[in-house]
Amino acid sequence: VSLHSLAELEVLCTHLYVGTDLTQRIEAEKALLELIDSPECLSKCQLLLERGTTSYAQLLAATCLSKLVSRVSPLPVEQRMDIRNYILNYVASQPKLAPFVIQALIQVIAKITKLGWFEVQKEQFVFREIIADVKKFLQGTVEHCVIGVIILSELTQEMNLVDYSRPSAKHRKIATSFRDTSLKDILVLACSLLKEVLAKPLNLQDQCQQNLVMQVLKLVLNCLNFDFIGSSADESADDLCTVQIPTTWRTIFLEPETLDLFFNLYHSLPPLLSQLALSCLVQFASTRRSLFNSPERAKYLGNLIKGVKRILENPQGLSDPGNYHEFCRFLARLKTNYQLGELVMVKEYPEVIRLIANFTITSLQHWEFAPNSVHYLLTLWQRMVASVPFVKSTEPHLLDTYAPEITKAFITSRLESVAIVVRDHLDDPLDDTATVFQQLEQLCTVSRCEYEKTCALLVQLFDQNAQNYQKLLHPSSGVTVDITIQEGRLAWLVYLVGTVVGGRLTYTSTDEHDAMDGELSCRVFQLISLMDTGLPRCSNEKIELAILWFLDQFRKTYVGDQLQRTSKVGFYY
Repeated sequence: VSLHSLAELEVLCTHLYVGTDLTQRIEAEKALLELIDSPECLSKCQLLLERGTTSYAQLLAATCLSKLVSRVSPLPVEQRMDIRNYILNYVASQPKLAPFVIQALIQVIAKITKLGWFEVQKEQFVFREIIADVKKFLQGTVEHCVIGVIILSELTQEMNLVDYSRPSAKHRKIATSFRDTSLKDILVLACSLLKEVLAKPLNLQDQCQQNLVMQVLKLVLNCLNFDFIGSSADESADDLCTVQIPTTWRTIFLEPETLDLFFNLYHSLPPLLSQLALSCLVQFASTRRSLFNSPERAKYLGNLIKGVKRILENPQGLSDPGNYHEFCRFLARLKTNYQLGELVMVKEYPEVIRLIANFTITSLQHWEFAPNSVHYLLTLWQRMVASVPFVKSTEPHLLDTYAPEITKAFITSRLESVAIVVRDHLDDPLDDTATVFQQLEQLCTVSRCEYEKTCALLVQLFDQNAQNYQKLLHPSSGVTVDITIQEGRLAWLVYLVGTVVGGRLTYTSTDEHDAMDGELSCRVFQLISLMDTGLPRCSNEKIELAILWFLDQFRKTYVGDQLQRTSKVGFYY
């Protein structure tokens, strides 16, 4: 192959990866396809890797090789083995390649390994020696260790990826075999590397050391995120997730050191890395219940709760948004996988539920911060309160103490937010109706716990704000900003009344609770009358939308034809 053609290939790389001219790029993509189909493809890739002057030349070679080894009609076994060995030697001899080049080349190894998983020569599976290959990398420099870990990480991801151009049964067969023969060894290897990291003083100024820890944590996460039973669960259904850990992994999960390792990593690492440690803990908390017998499950839950307590007693790491979000997910997963009756039996439960309540209240008071994370906190409390009627344990659950405080924090923080939003011209949370409705639906369950306290607070706030609004409507007053603030508060209050009324459950409701719903509903109907008499001056879209929400909740609860028992409120109206 002449050097002239190398120069042409480098121009092709420039057009393909950094060029801005669309015509040149389209031509370059055509040339790339021709290159992959040409008999000289492998020799051209070798030329680019060995004599290319830019990282893009190496990336082009990796792209061509990836497409070449992924063809439906595969290359001969010997040729694929040669490519794999060549790449392993190449990255070993050049560990300081650009990260995106290393990743692209390793993806070629992962594809070759997956597609040739069942291929046999001389009674041996020829592509399964990958862990032995990686162990050679782990004996080298930190850069070599990083490459070894990335190989395992990319392979685990590749095994998990469904290639829809191939039969799904074949993919499942390969993934299952990989799970049964290799995945546990990979997890054990990753955990032993993390133990080594913690055993010696961490030099977090060293970028290579940081990169190694990050790659090992990503590897653990890929192992725990593996689709163990071929369910291809929808990743967006986050709150339903149970990790179907294989029974053969029981010993790893029964050792308290496993959970301790990740909690210790969280406390020792900077935010970018500690966030990954928490993501691993989210998966540990989601481990299927049937992996343990009852005493083992209680012990495992106890260790998780001890970890939560330690994090909340040393909350400085939670000021990082990534850590904060993962920790909220972690708390929600605890209630997804464990029953309230099991949680209250944990020795540290009274102290931990107090700490979680304080953490939730603080989070709700910072209403402008991370609404996506608050979703998980409200999920936790919603599920805890919904479980109260079914708890058989005599241990106190303490939710009657903390649930009203959570409800109060939500109500007062939303009302206090209005003035700041109006005066500082911020985005109004009420405009994001999808988030508002989701949060209100979660709150409706929590708000019915010790309902008397919530009702008394709402009555007091509604009367006070409605009176202020009436005064501001008087012609002699009328500072526009003050009216806007008052209208925003009333809109929130109407939404909140609709929420608590909509949270009524037939099997737990009493006449006293129905009377309280009546007190609150009455105030909304009075506000509707007030606004009707003041039209057109009183017209306010936000309040009107809130009233529509309230009327819908009221109708479902008290006017529907499916009502199980007669209610004085429904009868009265």
